[in-house]
Amino acid sequence: MIQGKPIFESVLAPVLALIVWSLLIWIWMYAKRIPAMSKAKVNPQDARFPGALSGLPDDVRQAADNYNHLMEQPTIFYALAFVTYLLSLQSPFTAAMAWTYVGLRVAHSLVQLTVNLVLARFLVFALSTVVLMVWAGCVVVGATQG
Repeated sequence: MIQGKPIFESVLAPVLALIVWSLLIWIWMYAKRIPAMSKAKVNPQDARFPGALSGLPDDVRQAADNYNHLMEQPTIFYALAFVTYLLSLQSPFTAAMAWTYVGLRVAHSLVQLTVNLVLARFLVFALSTVVLMVWAGCVVVGATQG
């Protein structure tokens, strides 16, 4: 229970889920990067410049790119979840939007970390953006009507 609501009706549970997913991707990134750097005999100090690790295998770079992606657009998700919570605008619909967003971000990660088809990634990214837009619109309407 979060604020008297079942966990799946709260916008905070998906926040925790995306945080945990992001930390798992961080582990995945370094589980790939460290052995690849060692194999390629890359001096860790060389990584201080952008692009210094561009010679690493694709799957290693994809993991790092995905971690970076999880630090970009999801900042809007986190802010929106906390605004929704703090304005007491949680509802089954906003919780569904939050869970849908998290599901789409996980799908985006899985596409990027496996087949890495740009059009598939873009489709999932675009859908997740639409979810944020709809959710934000509902919060704006709710906040202005309250």
